[in-house]
Amino acid sequence: MILQEMPITKADGTPGLLAQNKLGVKVQTEFPNLVEHIEKYRNNQVVISALYRDYSFLASAYLLEPCHHEYQRTSRTTYGLARDLLPENIAVPIAKVAELAGFMPFMEYAGSYALANWKRLDPSKPVEYGNLALIRAFENGLDRESSEAGFVLVHVDMVRSSGPLVAGAWNAVEAVERGEEERLEECLREMLEAIQKINACMENMWNKSKPRDYGSFRTFIFGITKQSMFPRGVIYEGVSSSTSPTRQSFRGESGANDSIIPLLDIFLDIPYPHTPLTDILLDFRKYRPGNHREFLEWMHRKQETVGMRKMAMKGRGTAELWLRLADQVREFRWRHWCFTREYVLKESRHPVATGGSPIVNVSFLAPCLLSWFRVWDSCRSHLPMQ
Repeated sequence: MILQEMPITKADGTPGLLAQNKLGVKVQTEFPNLVEHIEKYRNNQVVISALYRDYSFLASAYLLEPCHHEYQRTSRTTYGLARDLLPENIAVPIAKVAELAGFMPFMEYAGSYALANWKRLDPSKPVEYGNLALIRAFENGLDRESSEAGFVLVHVDMVRSSGPLVAGAWNAVEAVERGEEERLEECLREMLEAIQKINACMENMWNKSKPRDYGSFRTFIFGITKQSMFPRGVIYEGVSSSTSPTRQSFRGESGANDSIIPLLDIFLDIPYPHTPLTDILLDFRKYRPGNHREFLEWMHRKQETVGMRKMAMKGRGTAELWLRLADQVREFRWRHWCFTREYVLKESRHPVATGGSPIVNVSFLAPCLLSWFRVWDSCRSHLPMQ
């Protein structure tokens, strides 16, 4: 199977197609167009989701294979140019399965690289980090002790702990609507425990995935939009008119597409300034699963209409929990910035993140911090006295 032969290091430890720069030739000369077989699985969401994940891996590997070798050849200084034509035997099937799965026809955080890319080693045991392994990988991720496996599985472990956060937010809205202050406090406590656990999982990244290793697989999770590797976008052969082909452009895989922190930003009513980077973050929304988007939009409407923060500030217990939740958001963002510094800025000269946003943008960071502290001070000023 081509995806088993694809990784830089295969499951058996030998070099794969990407290591030998042979994936492109394999796709162009031997790989069939299987689109006619997809329709029979239209109503099987499990199969469609798996096909979407697998075609995403193949598409990204095919397009970015030249960049991987240029990056290695130049001692990690430049990526050069990617392929700008996705052949019909990949382009047509990925367009089809993406439409059925509800994603973009390119690699995404939730639908392919991370949240749909794991399995339990022992199906009878719980979904816990020690019982998880990757299904697909670019570099050496099929070795579950590798940095690529660690990078993905830490994200999976974080999201595994997010259920109580979502439930708590949902129930908190209901508590405010009913004027149940004690229940609101219970919900906020449940949410606090969840985000504390998520932050603890996030801290494991340092041990599970090493900064120096990140560049060896990061190449393959870049998107098309705003990337020097794709100066004119990508033609999806057979998808658009052959006489007037449309060049496609999609953002790459990015943890910014996760819904954990956006949920808390909305729930806690933390406003952010209008900057070019916040415009990019708004664009990221369409790269989330449809049910995530719907829930966040619902939460935003509720935050504007039911007055959750106002009720939380009436009681000392709820006000303190509200502030502690806000502090956990600060902790999450600070740790993410530390990751960016150690894994990206110190290891790469490429100025653009995988999702197409500028990596360092002080004009964005400073107003965001100011906005966060304003919310913090506003909440503290309403904290009931003993």
